[in-house]
Amino acid sequence: MRVLAAMSGGVDSAVAAARLVDAGHDVVGVHLALSKNPEAYRSGARGCCSLEDSHDARRAADVLGIPFYVWDFAERFAADVVADFVSEYAAGRTPNPCLRCNEKIKFAAVLERGRALGFDAVATGHYARLERDGDRVSLYRAAEPAKDQSYVLGVLDADQLRHSLFPLGGDTAKAGVRAEAAARGLSLAKKPDSHDICFIPTGDTAGFLHSRLGRRAGDVVDLDGQVVGAHSGTHQFTVGQRHGLHLSVPAEDGRPRYVVGVDPAANTVTVGPRTALAVRVIEGIRPTWTESPVDGSWRGLVQVRAHGEALPALVTATDGGLRIALDQPAYGIAPGQAAVAYDGDRVVGACTIAGTAAGW
Repeated sequence: MRVLAAMSGGVDSAVAAARLVDAGHDVVGVHLALSKNPEAYRSGARGCCSLEDSHDARRAADVLGIPFYVWDFAERFAADVVADFVSEYAAGRTPNPCLRCNEKIKFAAVLERGRALGFDAVATGHYARLERDGDRVSLYRAAEPAKDQSYVLGVLDADQLRHSLFPLGGDTAKAGVRAEAAARGLSLAKKPDSHDICFIPTGDTAGFLHSRLGRRAGDVVDLDGQVVGAHSGTHQFTVGQRHGLHLSVPAEDGRPRYVVGVDPAANTVTVGPRTALAVRVIEGIRPTWTESPVDGSWRGLVQVRAHGEALPALVTATDGGLRIALDQPAYGIAPGQAAVAYDGDRVVGACTIAGTAAGW
């Protein structure tokens, strides 16, 4: 099988490519250039896709003895991921750029180009499992729950999964992957994992958004509409946020307050007690299905954060969306995030959270 191995310059994607070579596949490594002006070096565990990362990926490909190319997807990444990120925050929503990158870049643009060039599949270092039964491919959680990345892959459809490979999904410890990299002579065996948002290597999301959306002073209000503070842009806040509020009027009960609403049109941020964050119903839009569309209602598990707990729920397909009724309340769920539905460990599909409600 001809396989296009997406090599980020990290240890996971390098070991994934190595295992495919061992399996006898015809492997070609590709590094994605996602910025017109990449940083020369990454800052510790922050960011990715720097020049340093591309050089690390090339050195790994050389060790493996496979061809290696750099593909320029900077314009598409800027339009489909970065611009989407900024516009979502401007609208008062909280996007997940890693999920959007998987959906629009790694398993859409890259797969599209790869198949046009005659490749059978795209492989990545994601921790998730694929089980194949003829033409049917099912996506499952990784063997190691702490490393599971099925949440950010939940937006992939059946055709994309049929042409995807995740060689690390069965691993039970990251230390084993690093030891394997060292044994193979890959110099990036001790390289730290990347965290935060790749196109904000400083970790200063608020500053990044300020530079693109500007500053617009407004009020922070409580649930009664009383002004309790000020802000310089609603895009600094997300539902569930506790820190960085700088409130001028303390709560009467002395308890912490959290962001419970963001309204860019009124230019206000609403704060309240943690109890005000309780959500029992989620309305989702733009559903995607990993195998085939599911009609009616079914019971399953729903995860609303990349590293959050999957909660039991009744999921109902609606006209163009999903209605998720949680068995127990969840807290701090923000519009714009993704809700991924599971049947046990099997991913069923995903949707974008459009709204929430406290009761039935």
